[in-house]
Amino acid sequence: MSLPILLTVDDDPSVSRAVARDLRRRYGRDYRVMRATSGADALEALREVKLRGDAVAAILADYRMPQMNGIEFLEQAMDLFPRARRALLTAYADTEAAIQAINVVDVDHYLLKPWDPPEEKLYPVVDTLVQSWQETPDRPVNEIKVVGHRWSPRSYKVRDFLVRNAVPYRWYSVEEPDGLRLLDAAEAGPDDIPVVIPPNGRALVRPTGAEIASAAGLSTDPAQDLYDLVVVGGGPAGLGASVYGASEGLRTLLVEKRAIGGQAGTSSKIENYLGFPDGVSGAQLTGRARRQARKFGTEILTARRVVRLEARGSARILTLDDDTEVTAHAVVLAIGVMYRVLDAEGCDELTGRGIYYGSTFIEADAIQDEDIYIIGGANSAGQAAVFLSRRARSVTLVVRGKELRQSMSHYLIEEIRSIDNINVRLRTTVVGAHGDEHLEELTLCEQDGGQTERVPCRHAFVFIGATPHTEWLGDTVKRDQHGFICTGSSLLVEGARPPGWTPDRDPFYLESSIPGVFAAGDVRSQSVRRVASAVGEGAMAVALVHRYLEER
Repeated sequence: MSLPILLTVDDDPSVSRAVARDLRRRYGRDYRVMRATSGADALEALREVKLRGDAVAAILADYRMPQMNGIEFLEQAMDLFPRARRALLTAYADTEAAIQAINVVDVDHYLLKPWDPPEEKLYPVVDTLVQSWQETPDRPVNEIKVVGHRWSPRSYKVRDFLVRNAVPYRWYSVEEPDGLRLLDAAEAGPDDIPVVIPPNGRALVRPTGAEIASAAGLSTDPAQDLYDLVVVGGGPAGLGASVYGASEGLRTLLVEKRAIGGQAGTSSKIENYLGFPDGVSGAQLTGRARRQARKFGTEILTARRVVRLEARGSARILTLDDDTEVTAHAVVLAIGVMYRVLDAEGCDELTGRGIYYGSTFIEADAIQDEDIYIIGGANSAGQAAVFLSRRARSVTLVVRGKELRQSMSHYLIEEIRSIDNINVRLRTTVVGAHGDEHLEELTLCEQDGGQTERVPCRHAFVFIGATPHTEWLGDTVKRDQHGFICTGSSLLVEGARPPGWTPDRDPFYLESSIPGVFAAGDVRSQSVRRVASAVGEGAMAVALVHRYLEER
């Protein structure tokens, strides 16, 4: 099998030769070093590498190149090899460009020229790049094959799972000859979709999330029985807790039932997160956090649900969906929230067949030149409207409230106003969805006068608030009337501590009614619904975990 590739791109031939020379000296035994003197030549080389099925571990690109600068080149290179690690070579005057590259193309590092001596300035950076790539290498040849139908809800769920877990796959429709040939080879038929074929060739018919995760090489079983900290939920709060827990020496396990990143991971662009003036996609932000958590030693389980939590003496026992028990000294519940289901006639039957909860990159190509509807008036709906307006012919934002400023940030309102193909319908709700094989029409109702209107629609994206899925906790942990977990002073009733509370102190700020069990992020009662606050609460929860463990 060919060695993975390190690619360097610089329009100055002498610099290009010097970079390639230094890279071969250190990495020539384990990697093939390639160089190009322009972005166009480098892209052509990458296309040939892709066709051969070889892997690219890291790309180092100069910023100041004619015709195509380093940032523009890396943007296109990401489409061919999204898992390749990326570094930008800059002069001292280009530091601002390096910061822009971090925000725009998720560049991993930047190097200031000159980099002599390479042992101090070049090799440590490249060591980090290749180590990160080795943890999640690009496997273009061994991609998973998915056979399904565009309007099949099960097929949509499989594709969504793979995309959100950053697993490469190739899609085959049952309406095309290649898809039918794969079904025949798997001894399956169109009624058996979705069919997932992992690299080992053993077809999975209508697989569960855990089966897909296992086939994709994601971890689904805990490596040990006892952990210092178990974090339930892989959104921003859970990732924050995992990074700080593992980095401070706690044996940390993160359990996520669907995909790392949670609801925030589906956001097309977050523009008000500190440190990213040009915005950052939810996938980029949470993908970086996932790598960071793994770097510090967090063990991550994907497609596994925690179905029960109980206290046995000083131990906190979590039961997984296959009855496996995991013991923890402390627990952080960061299970987030789910989008509220649209209560309108016909919506349940058409979910996944034109009606989708949250925005999805899977449907971005399908909505080209379509008239689409987004239901909801919060920031997530606004972000989706801006993102999807680049592909759709028109975007109609259906908002129940009388004005956007009741639920949406000012910067988003102004951006929506500046986009010509976004329309806003205030004081309007969806009361019906219609279609046979897929969504064809929506019925809208204006609150002023109650007049209804049926409008053509093949794609509708729903963002109508959130609800916690905490039913599995039962009476173990105190929750408010909406199901959110009560913590800290909200547990005190006229100064009295919760029933069964044993420590000689009041609950810590993020501590639940069970000592040593903390809640962080959107699932916590009275929390601030922002990504930054969720990350902060995850970090704060770990600080409180340390205080709790010191008491034992």
